[in-house]
Amino acid sequence: MSLAGPDTEMSPELTAEMQAFRDKLKCGFKDLDDVFVDCMTGAQNRLSDDGIKDYLKGASQICMIGRGFEPVLIYLEEMPEIAQRLGEETLSMISEMVWHMSRTPNGNSIPPFLNTIAETARRLSSKELLENYIDLLKDMMERTTGSIHGIHTTFPSPGLPNLLNQMPYLLSELSLEGIKNWVDYGINNYNNNPERQIDYFCLQSADSKAILSRERHGTLFIDNERKLNLYLKALWEQKSYLIPYSNGFDQLRKPVPYYDSLGVRIPDVFDDTAEVTGMDRYRAVLAHMSAHQRWSTTIIADNFSPFQRVAIEILEDSRVEYLAIKKYPGLRKLFLSLHPAPKEDACNSEEESCILHRLAMLSYGILNAEHGYTNDDLLDCIQKFHDIMQQDETETKDMVQIAISYIAKTRLQSDQLPKIHFTDTVVDYRDDNRHMWKFIEEDDEPEDIEAKHQQVDEEEPDGLPPRHYKEWDYTTKTYRPDWVSLYETLHPPGNPADIDKILEKHGALAKHLKKLLDMLKPQQYVRVRYQEDGSDLDLDVAIRSLIDFKSGSTPDPRINMSHKHDGRDISVMLLLDLSASLADVPEGCTQSILELSREAVALLGWAIDRLGDNFAIAGFSSNTRHEVRYQHIKGFSEGWDDDVKSRLAAMDAGYSTRMGAALRHAAHYLGAQKADKKLLLVLTDGEPSDIDADDPKLLIQDAHKAVQELDQDGIYTYCINLDPHADEYVADIFGRHYTVIDKIERLPEKLPKLFAALTS
Repeated sequence: MSLAGPDTEMSPELTAEMQAFRDKLKCGFKDLDDVFVDCMTGAQNRLSDDGIKDYLKGASQICMIGRGFEPVLIYLEEMPEIAQRLGEETLSMISEMVWHMSRTPNGNSIPPFLNTIAETARRLSSKELLENYIDLLKDMMERTTGSIHGIHTTFPSPGLPNLLNQMPYLLSELSLEGIKNWVDYGINNYNNNPERQIDYFCLQSADSKAILSRERHGTLFIDNERKLNLYLKALWEQKSYLIPYSNGFDQLRKPVPYYDSLGVRIPDVFDDTAEVTGMDRYRAVLAHMSAHQRWSTTIIADNFSPFQRVAIEILEDSRVEYLAIKKYPGLRKLFLSLHPAPKEDACNSEEESCILHRLAMLSYGILNAEHGYTNDDLLDCIQKFHDIMQQDETETKDMVQIAISYIAKTRLQSDQLPKIHFTDTVVDYRDDNRHMWKFIEEDDEPEDIEAKHQQVDEEEPDGLPPRHYKEWDYTTKTYRPDWVSLYETLHPPGNPADIDKILEKHGALAKHLKKLLDMLKPQQYVRVRYQEDGSDLDLDVAIRSLIDFKSGSTPDPRINMSHKHDGRDISVMLLLDLSASLADVPEGCTQSILELSREAVALLGWAIDRLGDNFAIAGFSSNTRHEVRYQHIKGFSEGWDDDVKSRLAAMDAGYSTRMGAALRHAAHYLGAQKADKKLLLVLTDGEPSDIDADDPKLLIQDAHKAVQELDQDGIYTYCINLDPHADEYVADIFGRHYTVIDKIERLPEKLPKLFAALTS
């Protein structure tokens, strides 16, 4: 038997590129030389550079299990297509599963596992379902290996090879949840009888066929994928990537449909109901989500309490369904047949929370004019909804005030009870509405978001509640807990063209900076393939999609690719002092400090964007400890676009400089970023001060303490100070990590260069 080893023979027939790949594949089988070039050519057409590395690594791992050449050959031939279809994470997923099987007595199951994996992956259609499938196999190995009649042995699982051989057929008959139930029955009843277990998983026994028949129900997604794609294209003019999930592997919280930038998630099977077929249930789900995609817009989630958000979601669901029914009247009957009809007196508000029950009645009352409800507040809300929908155009934000008003009018003390009335409240064809909400920062912790929501006044939805921060008292050497109230907002917009004019004004400097930035850019250039929107056409995928279209198959819409740099992992937060002193015009200058700062930040933002670093911009000012203002100009999740430029163009100065709380709040967002290096860059023109702080050292010492806290959290803080007298105090705050710019008019030139020096 040939064993894998690092010393593989050089083949003179291979090109230099293929020989380099062959050297990375640690496998000494002679038969490999005959097929290696063909396998690698196919892999190069389907995989990214990182995918090729994982592909060769996985093949090397399978070669080292000592099971001969056949498993290696199957992996090399089948995995590129699987990875192209389900994602390149499957390369390591499959190789690690084979390695896991080789470390157990179930090595004889490796050939059937690999022989059927291509068809199994095609039937499963998503990486998530493939993960569930592998978990199912691991569970079976654990439960059926090495124990017969209570005796610990080294026997392999008797039924596993037969199950693997039957898997393509089983997936054509059952959902993955149905297969899981069928497998569980065989394990539970025949775990101590190897012969009968084999008969069961070979589909030879009567009870095996009976359980299979019992689990065979519903409409399978995989059998109707093409019809559903055509439905989306014909009725909704959409091309969405449909990704199935299973309901059988998450018992704590059942998944629900949703969509995001990667595709539309829907169940892998839908059962028929008394009135609606499984196929029509799929159509209802896709119609509802397509209506959201066409007519819904995002709103800021932080402005609302949890109850308000649920009410807004219910009314927005009703709005898009109203518009969908207006376009396709037949949808009303379909939605009504799937929507629960809650009874008005079904919930006892003295014993349980009825908030979901009231909202479900609202949703049903809007959809069904013959609802029969009598509650005045409910009828008033339904009427307000229909009055708004009579307008020529409506938006998501039109539902906000209706929702808030309804929640405020119907609010009960019992709404806070832990026991919640769920009967007839779940509308299972609707998605989870994650697409509706935008947070000030995506990386904000969920518990913090919930804390915000709990503090929002039901009658005042327009402002965020304050964050409370401690402040250091150097006289007592203790913190003052919850001493500072910080309010965060999005900076109001201005004219983005003003920023473009600034970049044009400093064109010569930008040209010089470009040379400097090119030296800082990572040289590892990585292709990102399978993009619906990208900078270049991925010719291989485009040709395959054209062939699929001509042959009547559903073409892959991800025919573009883009590029990204790899090897520079840094997150930057630029914190701007926006106190009133920025409006001053320094002696000898024709521009104010604010105007010069805007120009400098515009150039710096342009420079960081060219480098591809993850960065955010925020400004702060204060009006006593009760009102520290923190304004988001650019979030980490935003690009350098017109929205960001418009906020930067409108940057204004006012109030004082309470720096410590602003530093701590900036670190709250910067610390949540996943980066090797985290830099907080502070641009200020003076020392920390506020009108309620009589001791000038108090806020300086607090800012120094905040810098120490950030340093302990792995955040590097650096100050650019525009005060010519800054040497008297800036070292007390930032130590050696500062630069004083005496000639403020040179700030636009110096700031990007300083950043480049700090991050080189």
